[in-house]
Amino acid sequence: MALGPRLDLRQSQSLVMTPQLQQAIKLLALSNLDIEMFIGEALETNPLLEAGEVRMERAAEPEQVREDAPEDPTADQLIERGRGEADAPLDIDPDTLDRDRDTGDWSAQLAAGGSGEELPDIGDRANKEPTLAEHLEAQVGPAAPDARSAFIARHLIGLIDEAGYLTAPLREVADDLGVPLAHVEEALAVVQSLDPTGVGARSLAECLALQAKEADRYDPCMERLIQNLDLVARGEFARLKRMCDVDDEDFADMLAELRGYDPKPGLKFGGGEREPIVPDILITPGPKNGWNVALNEATLPRLVVNRSYYVELRGGCQDKASKSWLGEKLADANWLIKALDQRQKTILKVAAEIVKQQDGFFRKGVSMLKPLTLRAVAEAIEMHESTVSRVTSNKYLNCQRGTFELKYFFTSGVSSADGEGTVSAEAVKAQIRSLCDAEDPADVLSDDKLVELLREKGFDLARRTVAKYREAIGIGSSVQRRRQKRMRAGG
Repeated sequence: MALGPRLDLRQSQSLVMTPQLQQAIKLLALSNLDIEMFIGEALETNPLLEAGEVRMERAAEPEQVREDAPEDPTADQLIERGRGEADAPLDIDPDTLDRDRDTGDWSAQLAAGGSGEELPDIGDRANKEPTLAEHLEAQVGPAAPDARSAFIARHLIGLIDEAGYLTAPLREVADDLGVPLAHVEEALAVVQSLDPTGVGARSLAECLALQAKEADRYDPCMERLIQNLDLVARGEFARLKRMCDVDDEDFADMLAELRGYDPKPGLKFGGGEREPIVPDILITPGPKNGWNVALNEATLPRLVVNRSYYVELRGGCQDKASKSWLGEKLADANWLIKALDQRQKTILKVAAEIVKQQDGFFRKGVSMLKPLTLRAVAEAIEMHESTVSRVTSNKYLNCQRGTFELKYFFTSGVSSADGEGTVSAEAVKAQIRSLCDAEDPADVLSDDKLVELLREKGFDLARRTVAKYREAIGIGSSVQRRRQKRMRAGG
């Protein structure tokens, strides 16, 4: 059988996502702070983009659709000067993006802001507070008696965890550095003399002892108390009194002093990589007993196309490759502005529906939080469930009750006692916390008793469910709570 070249023509179908669509999907999941970083990169790579004015979008009374919303003037300017297909803004087909319908029919009023501020430097958002390691290293020089101790002390600081505890045995440190153990112990004493007091400890008892010494309260009685923290945890106060040889009043003072110490002194300082939570959405009371839903103007994207610069560059383009490159940059800039505008409208639309669904929470608190799913919001605003999931990721909402992640408002439900509906799991947790906070120290509520009290309030839960919710919000068992209340009472 002879071998030879042959041409075949085949027809096939495949779904291909363009880079623009992939980028649009990623933009939905980013917070406004992440968008700032993205815009900073775009400004560096596209000469036609520049920082522009803040564009505000507000939704007064989200339950009412306002049909008189003017269009974005920035988008108009981009569409006006049609200089051929290359100048036209890129269009995003909403049906291709997660099968969502167009978000243009939105209940927000678009208006042009006038702050005139330049795009803030991305580096300004970095956490400028010193880390624990930086705070300690700044003190080593004056505290160390010589260069050798300073070197070992800095090495030990690198082994301290975020809570302020030394995580490596001194013998291993000595072997790693090739120095005598006595030199490492001297350096550890230097570290433990630094601020905050208690840092560099190898155990909780040592951490509390360092703080007691700093307060000049480390007498033999306090030493015995700190050396027997397991008895304190078990609430064996009578035994501790005999061991410390103190009366009730002195023992109560010792416990109060012990409670005033910080078991994790290192947590006072930042980790160096954390960023402050800046709300993406602001909720304020509106007219007619409604709500104003708006994006945080401080973090809104601000981009415009420099048309004059484009015209100047276009006049200087002599070859086809240069014109093609300039056309691509203009198309990319137009598409990015349109994508960011669509992202803002989508976020506002989702946020307004959440506010509408959880109106009771914003008026009366967590006890009125209703069970809510992504599907319910997606169906109400006629979007795909995956898009709602992306919009609610890494987004925070600020209202009169505080700052909450959008995911917080999507909670599972439990059956009510009458069997006619469901209530939010967060509402149940709030009731459990309220009951435990109000319980009598002499009559701590068991899980069975909590089940009965919750049933009287309209929550039909099994005992294991109550125990699960109680542990989820950090409330101990009835035995643990009884010990804690006895400690607060001083025995």
